[in-house]
Amino acid sequence: MFESVMGWDFQILNFIQEHLRNGFLDTVLAALSHAGKAGIIWIVCCVVMLFFKKTRAAGVIALVAMGIGYLLGDHVIKPLIARPRPFATESDLNVFRNAELIVSKPSGFSFPSGHSAAAAAFATVTLAKNRVIGLIALLPVLLMMFSRLYLYVHFPSDVLSGAVLGILSAVLMLLIFRATKLDKKLSPRA
Repeated sequence: MFESVMGWDFQILNFIQEHLRNGFLDTVLAALSHAGKAGIIWIVCCVVMLFFKKTRAAGVIALVAMGIGYLLGDHVIKPLIARPRPFATESDLNVFRNAELIVSKPSGFSFPSGHSAAAAAFATVTLAKNRVIGLIALLPVLLMMFSRLYLYVHFPSDVLSGAVLGILSAVLMLLIFRATKLDKKLSPRA
């Protein structure tokens, strides 16, 4: 089963490399991906949200959800699965093997994508707590996830599993904060 997923993963990655790569996207997506390292862009957004009563709960819940996703993804799942990144995979399906990456090689394992987990957690919480902010966040979140494929540092199944991990972490935290009424204490109605 894993081999069929690898075949599908490489077909998508190689399609992107053969048909979508260009200088403009190289620059934009590398910069966006860099901004997402360690979830920094989403953490900054959450910190800004903490300064406003209306968005404070969303900021706190998103930070906690991203922390849960990080702990599970990077410290439990990645070492357990130990999947190499696409650029490091020796396979007849990997046509990018001899090309240079346009970003420095990330360390660590590939599955799941931490960038995607953080982005999905942020988007899920903001959509649930403030639809306008959540909808505005969707474009950069989706571009962040796509950048990991474009840059050949994650497989599509890594990005998808990272997104699922982020969504589940966010939903769990939303439920816990609602059940304990912490969300109301953090963002009281004015």
